[in-house]
Amino acid sequence: MTKDNPMNFLNNINKLIHEPARLMIMSYLVILGTTDFVFLLKQTELTKGNLSSHLSKLEEENYIKLEKVFQNKRPKTQINITELGMRQFHEYKNNIMNFLSIID
Repeated sequence: MTKDNPMNFLNNINKLIHEPARLMIMSYLVILGTTDFVFLLKQTELTKGNLSSHLSKLEEENYIKLEKVFQNKRPKTQINITELGMRQFHEYKNNIMNFLSIID
């Protein structure tokens, strides 16, 4: 990013994370490290299908890992952030902060 044209930032932003629903999902995972589908469903207020779609996109890029487990004989989808996902989120956060400091 250059001071000459701070809008160049928009060309380099991580668009996978920048989408509002995925930013919410990734933020929870950065803080918690791991959580389950039902928790994210309640916190994000997304529909099951919408949440599943966003999780699939994040999983395809190896930002998260989905794992099916059983708890009290009931299936549960566990969601874990990967090292890559953590690095990408922090890079995204730093880019946003740098951009905001330039346009301030």
